[in-house]
Amino acid sequence: MTSTKHRRRELPWWLIAAILLAIAFGLIIGSNASYRVIFGAVASGIWVTVFVTVIAYAFACVIGLGIASAGLSKHRLLREAATFYVEIIRGVPVLVLLFYMAFVAAPALVAVWNIVTAPLQAAGLLGLASVRDFDLLWRAVVALVISYSAFLSEIFRAGLQSVDRGQIEAAKALGLSRFKVFRLIILPQAFRTVLPPLGNDFVAMIKDSSLVSVLGVQDVTQLGKVYSSGTFLFFETYNVVAYVYLLMTVSLSLAVRALERRLQKHRDFIGDRR
Repeated sequence: MTSTKHRRRELPWWLIAAILLAIAFGLIIGSNASYRVIFGAVASGIWVTVFVTVIAYAFACVIGLGIASAGLSKHRLLREAATFYVEIIRGVPVLVLLFYMAFVAAPALVAVWNIVTAPLQAAGLLGLASVRDFDLLWRAVVALVISYSAFLSEIFRAGLQSVDRGQIEAAKALGLSRFKVFRLIILPQAFRTVLPPLGNDFVAMIKDSSLVSVLGVQDVTQLGKVYSSGTFLFFETYNVVAYVYLLMTVSLSLAVRALERRLQKHRDFIGDRR
């Protein structure tokens, strides 16, 4: 008990140093005209970064949960298909997947769409689709969804397998359907288990979202690259870009750690009650 209280009193020096650094650099941005201009130039990209991250992560979670459920299915075909997807996608770098989605898969999908909708186009109900109609922003989002869904499926799979089989069997004995067992028994407990690693992957996606700049998407990294190439203020520009990403990632990392501590307290409380 004493050691626990002692740990709580320990000052996180790294956090104090990070906060002081953030304040110092914030003061530099506020007092230096060049830094203010640079920050204003890249600030609009923050919303693109957040949008790409949130949308891609939300869809990746849904697809990842579906793949994890398929991987634990009694049907061998579903298990093999889920394993194939996970192993193949995890073996491809995110950057390569972005290029593949943007310049290979997107044109192929548009071509297939034109073939399928050819009768409607002939009747004048639809126009001929172009690759340019598939915005680069959404190509990047789809690539991130595909990449992260494979990694998140393994997190979900571990969480689903962590639920006590005795509770599942007891729920079935009470007459609950498979869907209700999954929704009421398995999913809530698995969610508490996987929430911390899901938070860590969300932080990782914020950093990986900078890769969308290679497709010309106007995120923080792309705007910084454009500004620095026009002004040759590379040092100042990438200081600001790094500062923006650090503010987002460190803040979210602290939120994830706080959530982990809260969940641990909840588990300890339940354990004491038992």
